[in-house]
Amino acid sequence: MRENRINTKYIKVNPEFPEAGPLEEGGRVLRRGGLVAFPTETVYGLGANVLDGRAVAKIFEAKGRPPDNPLIVHVAGREALDGLVKGIPRAAEELMDAFWPGPLTIILQACEKVPSRVTAGLDTVAVRMPSHPVALGLIRAAGVPVAAPSANTSGRPSPTNARHVLNDLDGRIDIVLDGGPAGVGVESTVLDLAGPEPLVLRPGGITPEELKKILGAVGVDPAVRPGFKGEGGPRSPGMKYTHYAPRARLLVVEGGEEAVAAKIVDLAGKYRAEGRRVGILSYRDSMDFSPVGEVVPAGCRANPETVAAELYAALRRFDEMGVDLILAEGVEDRGVGMAVMDRLRKAAGGRIIYV
Repeated sequence: MRENRINTKYIKVNPEFPEAGPLEEGGRVLRRGGLVAFPTETVYGLGANVLDGRAVAKIFEAKGRPPDNPLIVHVAGREALDGLVKGIPRAAEELMDAFWPGPLTIILQACEKVPSRVTAGLDTVAVRMPSHPVALGLIRAAGVPVAAPSANTSGRPSPTNARHVLNDLDGRIDIVLDGGPAGVGVESTVLDLAGPEPLVLRPGGITPEELKKILGAVGVDPAVRPGFKGEGGPRSPGMKYTHYAPRARLLVVEGGEEAVAAKIVDLAGKYRAEGRRVGILSYRDSMDFSPVGEVVPAGCRANPETVAAELYAALRRFDEMGVDLILAEGVEDRGVGMAVMDRLRKAAGGRIIYV
C-alpha cells in the first residue's frame, strides 16, 4: 500500500439526478490516471481507467489486492465493448437485453489490448453495465471503460456507503463520490460465458433461477459451495481468499432454524463464560438473542434481499462494537440467499458449523 497519503476529496452527489460538475471532475481524474470511488447499485466501486496499466496498478496498491485477482470492467453502453471483447455471443446479447444495466457481470474472451493487470493474465475479461445513475454518469464523463472492484481494503466487508469507503481508503484515493447507500448490497452475479457451458462463478443480485429463464441450463461453480478447496488463481473476483471479513473471528451456523438458534445460544454461553465479547448476526424475524450476546440484525430471514442489502453494514458494525467473536445465522441457500451464504462463508474463512 502507498506510504504517502494523498488528500482524498469527498463530494456529495444526488443519487438519482447527479450533478454534472462532480461527474466531470471524476471523469477528468480517471482520464489522467487517478482513482475514484463511486456508488453502484450493488456496492461502492473503486474506479480506474481500464486502458491505463499504471492506473489499474494503483487499484491493487490502494486496496492491498492480490495481483492474481481479476477486475471487472464497467461500461456505460454496449458499444464500449468494442476493443474489449473478441465477440458477443447470442447468449450474452440475450442476457444484456434482460439484465443490463444491472447487477450481472459476464465473462467473455478478451481482446489483446486489455491490460493483463485487469484480467490477471487470463484470456477472458469480466464486463458489466451498472444501473446506478452516478456510476453511469461517471463512466460517460470519463469517456473510457472503468475497472472497478469494491472500494475497500482487500478482504474486508465491501462498502455499501461512502463512510465505509473513507474508513478504508481515505488518503489512498483521489475522490469519493457519495451517492447514498447502495441498493442490492452484495456484488454482481458473475456468469462465465467463455467456457463450454454458462457457469455462475459468483452469486449475486441476479439469481441462477433468473438466468435459467433466459439460457435454459446454468451451472454453479463448485467454488461457491462450502468446503471447496480449489487450485490455481481465481477466474472471478470473490472466488479465492478470505473475503468480506470483519476483524473479529466469524463462525457461521447452518441448518434448521430451531437447531441453529439452539446452537448459537449454546456457543454464546460457552464463549461468554471464557470472557469473550460475543456478537450475534441475526435477523429481525429470528428469535431474540440479546440475552446471550450483542445482536446486530441484517434484514429478515424470510426476505433474503433485505439480508443482502444490510449484510456488509452489519459486519462493519461489529468492528465498531469491538466484539471478540461473531456467531452468524445461516439463511436458505437459494435465490439471493445463495449470494448471502457465499459471502458469509467466505467471511468466515470456512469456519462453518452444521446442525
